[in-house]
Amino acid sequence: MNPPILKVFNTVEEEIETLADFIVALANKTIVEKGVFSFVLSGGSSPQRLYVLLATSDYKNKVDWGKVDFFFGDERYVPVNHPESNTRMIKETLLLPLKIAENRIHAIDTSLTPQLAAEDYQKQLVNYFNGKPICFDFILLGLGDNAHTASLFPYTDVLDEKKPKVCAVFIEELNAHRITFTASLINQGYCIAFLVYGKNKAMAVHQVLGDKKDVKRYPAQLIEPKNGLEYWFLDQDAFGYNRV
Repeated sequence: MNPPILKVFNTVEEEIETLADFIVALANKTIVEKGVFSFVLSGGSSPQRLYVLLATSDYKNKVDWGKVDFFFGDERYVPVNHPESNTRMIKETLLLPLKIAENRIHAIDTSLTPQLAAEDYQKQLVNYFNGKPICFDFILLGLGDNAHTASLFPYTDVLDEKKPKVCAVFIEELNAHRITFTASLINQGYCIAFLVYGKNKAMAVHQVLGDKKDVKRYPAQLIEPKNGLEYWFLDQDAFGYNRV
């Protein structure tokens, strides 16, 4: 396993622009090699600025977006039009502005029960990869201030799941259901990138990247790609605690 590659920037704007350029370069390279690029999207607040940038006139013509398949690493168990829906946010900020065809958007069906939604999405992924290992070209991740990523929250049962699959999980602290990739599934990705910024994330970054291993308490420590690369895009505020 390769150690994580840290990229630290003076401003959030520089951080997001560099990540956008990174995604464009990787997408174009992969499309040339394979004809298609599989992109796993992250929900939450941090990625929104990245999605808005990718949909601007400066970026929308830099990639043949018609050859990109979009997936969701986790989803909140709410209707697709709900304000907290990752799918809704990502469609509004990225997919609709880029005019992505519906057959390129592989969303989690939250009209089903949480368990059936997870099973249905698992089937979608298996079918997409034709029964081969589920290895995405690029997986974007965020980091919560409690060191969770995707919907891998501290002390939840899903942290014990060793199989690369999609799971339903109940988050007691939120009193809510989520559907999420397991760490094992994320770790099969070819390229994984955390996008983290802000002083409120500095402690979590320090905990996840520190020497003390406690994956139950700091679930993002479970992310260790088997054969791929792991990047951390950070601003100085998020990285600052690590220099104290």
